[in-house]
Amino acid sequence: MVSAGSAGAVRDKKQAMGELKLKRLNDLNGRLKEDLNRSRVRTSEACESIAQYATNTKDFMVPTQWGTIDKNDDPYSPPSESGCCIIL
Repeated sequence: MVSAGSAGAVRDKKQAMGELKLKRLNDLNGRLKEDLNRSRVRTSEACESIAQYATNTKDFMVPTQWGTIDKNDDPYSPPSESGCCIIL
């Protein structure tokens, strides 16, 4: 026979689990609504934008495309070794 105290505990546990499930579903619903409202860009427009960026932006790592550049203008060249002290 089940006592009244344990029946209440079972009922409370089921209610708590139901509330947790409802909270998770509400959170998921909110995230899905945010995703639905997010602005979209068509794939063709995104590809065109990437192609324009790639052809208009100099990439110093591809000298065959853009030619060689001066060491002072190259952000990837190692820094000059001029220090404040020279030890002999």
